[in-house]
Amino acid sequence: MILTICICCASAQNLPNVEYKRLHFGFSLGLDILDFGIKNSMATAPNGCVYQAEVSSLMPGFNVGLIGDVRICNYLNLRLVPTFYIADRTLTFMNNKNDDLYKIDVRSTMITVPVLLKYSAVRINNYGIYVIAGGGVLFDFSHEQKNPLLLNYVDYFVEFGVGCTFYTKYFRLSPELKFALGFSNIHTNWERREAEVNGGYLDPDWKPYNDALEKLTSRIFTLAINFE
Repeated sequence: MILTICICCASAQNLPNVEYKRLHFGFSLGLDILDFGIKNSMATAPNGCVYQAEVSSLMPGFNVGLIGDVRICNYLNLRLVPTFYIADRTLTFMNNKNDDLYKIDVRSTMITVPVLLKYSAVRINNYGIYVIAGGGVLFDFSHEQKNPLLLNYVDYFVEFGVGCTFYTKYFRLSPELKFALGFSNIHTNWERREAEVNGGYLDPDWKPYNDALEKLTSRIFTLAINFE
């Protein structure tokens, strides 16, 4: 598909004045990988074990988003890109006593709402590269007490990336690679979980693994194709 677009873009300049539109909209489709930044507490569990966690598996997910773009000046745009994400990752807990491993699959279904600045290079015929940077808020809808680990509803992040725009006769198509880095601790500790469940049941076998985590931060790698 990209080869066909490149051949089409090699002809006369398409959409010659599209960069000067004050406001435009679009949508994006893509693949993503969700990851964690981990800080282990090194706390000793009642059984004498010290547990440590690492991300042992990353399962690609998908994302779909909407694009709202406002032109600020030549080469600089302000963008709002609310995006729906879904993906899985696996945390594996090891201990200092034996070779037993405990794995927890963490699925996230979430919406990110980033506000980004887009700086575009000078357009050459029907091609143009750009960089983006900004930040936003993340809402995770997988916050359920039935999960061994509980992630917070809300996170805040910074995001940056790079893309290339192909101008076709009817629209702009932009493959885009970006990385989002959360800076809040999204791990809900055991004391807070007990308060949230308000007398309900929590499996006590989960406690050592919750206590082993001092901090979790979110990381999102995204490969998207924007249609504008």
